[in-house]
Amino acid sequence: MYKPKFTITNDILANIGLIEAAREVIKNAPLIPVYEARFVKDAILRTVHHGTHLEGSDLTLAETKRIIEGENTLTGLRGAQEVINYRNVLNYIDSLEKEAKEGFYYTPKILQKINEIVCERIPLEGENKPGEYRITQVVLKDERTGEVVFRPPPAVEVSFLIEDFFDWLNSPEGKKLHPVLRAGIAHYFLVAVHPFVEGNGRTARAFATLILFVEGYDIKKFFSLEEYFDKDAHRYYQALTLADQTGPLEERDLTPWLEYFTQAMAVELTRIKEQVKRLSLDARIKSRVGAQIPLNARQIKLMEYLEEHGSITTAEARKIAPEYSDDTLVRDLNYFVAQGVAKKQGKTKAARYVLK
Repeated sequence: MYKPKFTITNDILANIGLIEAAREVIKNAPLIPVYEARFVKDAILRTVHHGTHLEGSDLTLAETKRIIEGENTLTGLRGAQEVINYRNVLNYIDSLEKEAKEGFYYTPKILQKINEIVCERIPLEGENKPGEYRITQVVLKDERTGEVVFRPPPAVEVSFLIEDFFDWLNSPEGKKLHPVLRAGIAHYFLVAVHPFVEGNGRTARAFATLILFVEGYDIKKFFSLEEYFDKDAHRYYQALTLADQTGPLEERDLTPWLEYFTQAMAVELTRIKEQVKRLSLDARIKSRVGAQIPLNARQIKLMEYLEEHGSITTAEARKIAPEYSDDTLVRDLNYFVAQGVAKKQGKTKAARYVLK
């Protein structure tokens, strides 16, 4: 049975901590339904666009959006078909998550179904078919030099390697790991084995997403790891290559890859968390005073403290924004009073501003 080798470093622990903190904020944020729908729709668009762009599609974000929304102006282009397919993959993952119960059992057939959808109506070389393991040896070459940069295991070994991996993934030992680490390991292993003749990257990323969704880390489906990978494609492939260079598949050290993978998720979720906090704050203020109030970045920090603690003083504000003068901070706090968000108790700089 396959057993991944890696070390839980301080970087991985720190990234997991950021992921957990962001997850809690996003899960418990009091967002109105229209905001939630917008976040999900945006995440789907970014995932589909960047997930296909990472593999060579030259469609723009706007073109991807039109295809997802059903416009047929680009029908017939391979890139358009890849967008449609990846959107269908996300639908398939959603359906599995809805059916999932405790003890969800991952199978090679699920992996093959994902690839079948990824490659639907995409011409494949030779006798290979979508969703079927490759029957030929493949290599990846540097487009500029022609040098072989990646040589996956022989085709004859693919089914055995995949069975081995799923035995581990479903085992008690495998289930002890944090879901984010399980997703990262699955992502790497499937790319390394390269079980299909086409669509391996998209299939691996989709399967990693399935693990996150099934195991409690769908995080309202607000995030897109594909965007992070695509915007830093050189480092993404470099992190995968670093693991490749550490020996035979079963002995490879996945530590550098897992540091990168957890960092990607931590950065993306932290970004979403800040957006969610801002929208939640806007919603709470609007419910109190009947309108949204324009706030700059400094005022947002002060308002978040006021929301959390119920009151704030100039001295407390100084700790939140030490780079600003007391006069500036007092003006901010008096702005909250003028807008009807807070009331002032006392008349000196020692006054306390209480949330209404």
